[in-house]
Amino acid sequence: MVNLTGHRQAIERLYTDRATVYRYMSVKDPVTHETKQEAQAIYSDQPCRISQKALAQNSQTEAQNDVLYETKLFIAPELELRHGDMVEVIRGRIAPTGWEPIAAPRKYAAGEPFLYSTHQEVSIQRKEWA
Repeated sequence: MVNLTGHRQAIERLYTDRATVYRYMSVKDPVTHETKQEAQAIYSDQPCRISQKALAQNSQTEAQNDVLYETKLFIAPELELRHGDMVEVIRGRIAPTGWEPIAAPRKYAAGEPFLYSTHQEVSIQRKEWA
């Protein structure tokens, strides 16, 4: 019999990053009573790990330099992530005083999650201008 609890604990020891997941939801304006689509945080400060899936591609033009690369997000399986969710990740590390950030937050678009008993993997893609 496989010890899924032990496997999950081993995987989660590698979670040195933190993620906040946003999803567009219908929100009714209290003044105008109009319903609008707004990004709402559905999960905040979730332990996770990101891993670079492929090297960045340089899309340099005269007007801009697009940064395009894919990473993979490892996160708890009970969180319901959906294709199209926005994920903000802060890279971090475990220090003697606890968790501390080591880089500024980056924003990604989530792909379709792939669930396992111990974790889920989500392809996330960063698209920003350098």
